[in-house]
Amino acid sequence: MSRFAILWVVGGLIVGGFAREAAATPPFHKEFVKLYITEDTDQGFAEIVKNKKTGCFVCHQGKKRKNHNPYGEELEELLDKKKDRKKPKKIIAALKKVAKIHTDSSDENSPTYGDLIQAGKLPGGPLEEVQKEPEGEETDQQE
Repeated sequence: MSRFAILWVVGGLIVGGFAREAAATPPFHKEFVKLYITEDTDQGFAEIVKNKKTGCFVCHQGKKRKNHNPYGEELEELLDKKKDRKKPKKIIAALKKVAKIHTDSSDENSPTYGDLIQAGKLPGGPLEEVQKEPEGEETDQQE
């Protein structure tokens, strides 16, 4: 096989690897939208959630999709992105279970994640906050 052909094969594997990783959680997002976005949903919230660029921030924090916000961390404990992606009933059950969790585990009077969603707020925090890199992630500078 020529070097050119080998480069094409290796390049295809690399691109394919990224595509699979990026496609790992759309089923979770799809079930979130089906469960929570209705005709009565605040339109601003619905637009954020449905948008391909901002919908990730329902569960994630910052640019790296390995970083989860508090809501995403709760879901991550219940769902495996590879094993559960084709299990809509399990995804919905996890979404409903996390909706009952208080945003501050030490305060039973704090809103639940479901309360935030019903109020038209991202469960992991305001969009401006979840778009920021988590502490320790954005500093690659040497001291």
